[in-house]
Amino acid sequence: MTLTFYYAPMSTATLTDLVIEELGVPCQRIKLDIKKGDTKKPEFLKLNPNGKVPLIVHDDVPIFESAAITMYLGEQFGVQKKLYPAPGPERGEAMKWIVWTNVTLGDSVYNWSRNTQEWLPADHRNAKAGEAALKELGANLGILDKALAGKQFLLGDYTLADTHVNSMLDWLRHMKVDFGPYANLNAWSKRCCARPAYAKVMAAE
Repeated sequence: MTLTFYYAPMSTATLTDLVIEELGVPCQRIKLDIKKGDTKKPEFLKLNPNGKVPLIVHDDVPIFESAAITMYLGEQFGVQKKLYPAPGPERGEAMKWIVWTNVTLGDSVYNWSRNTQEWLPADHRNAKAGEAALKELGANLGILDKALAGKQFLLGDYTLADTHVNSMLDWLRHMKVDFGPYANLNAWSKRCCARPAYAKVMAAE
């Protein structure tokens, strides 16, 4: 078995880094410099034509998109370690939250950030669209908060679904999203961040 992980610090590859660390899977790590164009070089584009990280190559098969990577690694290495459900409805529950993070939550984050963030030129910002997108983002965080009511983790016990969702929320905190209204979410995230794998990866960032 050979596993290679292509990553860049302070990028969405941190999510996959957390998954790999939770699983304790040995891998070759290849660090890329996005600013220098490493992800746009021909040798990388042969593996991921999107020109983005994260990317893993497992037994010569390249796999991109963080949600796909989380689910794949969970299926391959996480079931016996109780970090990913066996095939069945509980796995469907895990897959639901992983994909929801990238698609539904991710879409609202994108709509908000592309209309409001300070790094955008002033003439590219749209306050009205940004306000609507922030409302949508808040509604999505409310969905997650409600789902966590009375639970320690999304599926009861900790799984890679928690790893995946919580890593996305780290980006939202960095973007100064107000998490004050979401008590269940905040308590859950604190438990996720207390895990040794999380502390190890964050210390290396």
